[in-house]
Amino acid sequence: MADRLVADGYSAVGYKYVDIDDCWLSKSRDSNGQLVANPLAFPSGIKALSDYIHARGLLFGMYEDIGTYTCGGYPGSEGYFDMDAKTFASWGVDALKLDGCYYSDSNYQAGYTNFSVALNKTGRPIMFSCSWPAYISDDQRALYYPYMAKICNIWRNWDDIDDSYSSMASIANYWGSHSAVLASVAKPGSFNDADQLIIGNSGLNPDESRTQMAIWSIIASPLLMSNDLRNIPTWAKDILQNKEVIAVNQDSLGRQGVRVSGSAGTVQVWTRLLADSSYAVALWNDTPNTSDITLDLKFVSGCAAVRDLFNHNDLGVFKTSFTSSSVPSHGTVM
Repeated sequence: MADRLVADGYSAVGYKYVDIDDCWLSKSRDSNGQLVANPLAFPSGIKALSDYIHARGLLFGMYEDIGTYTCGGYPGSEGYFDMDAKTFASWGVDALKLDGCYYSDSNYQAGYTNFSVALNKTGRPIMFSCSWPAYISDDQRALYYPYMAKICNIWRNWDDIDDSYSSMASIANYWGSHSAVLASVAKPGSFNDADQLIIGNSGLNPDESRTQMAIWSIIASPLLMSNDLRNIPTWAKDILQNKEVIAVNQDSLGRQGVRVSGSAGTVQVWTRLLADSSYAVALWNDTPNTSDITLDLKFVSGCAAVRDLFNHNDLGVFKTSFTSSSVPSHGTVM
């Protein structure tokens, strides 16, 4: 995958991280208590893999768990925070996702804080991805988000995505119904993570794939692909490498967009303020039928020049409102 990121142009448009998920470990630590990679999957060890990825100008991400075991049943970090942080730093890890399974202490705040401190003590910059919100209730999340933003760089908020439109849409609609609280804490260095892009697999058609790319960019979610780049349709590659949409996602203001009208199963309007004072807008048809979607332009004083970011063309200047006609079922105009 690292080779494909470079050779096929993904790294050139900003995809830099190669991340390993759960199950990379052996079933037990070594005699010194150190984490050990599965020797069948990684015969040369993790440091060699890290060096290979870095040699291609990319960044290396790993997975662990705050509890005694990972969600897949491999050794977790509970009781080994300092040791594991030093191990990850010595391997040249650039990003770490810390899951929340099998944690014996109900105080996630203390656990994630202590691991953040352990990472910082290594002296190596490591992007810290926390799964803390996924293990507590909505009411608790709202209380803890401001603190999470101080110790985590990104955090998983809700369900794991699977390879289907219904899964992707449920996540997007969770973001829509919680827009205010989620947007209030997002800023450069601290972002809500809606989970991975599944574009290029079998679960989303082209229209649905544009929807995921659009909504994830509007909400400033990390763009982390979960797909096989060796076998990906050309149309999916074009969506993933769309520079105009990626520019929205990576906008320097770091302001998370919100849903301003609609709800699950209806036509929806999402907006995001950008650093140049313009707005990115997603018109999402979350219905089973083709539909027109109208954008009221009051939020930009009733007049706007409109550009289609997926088709790369200017649509003209509109007053009062803009209507996108015949938006396909599950599709999005941006």
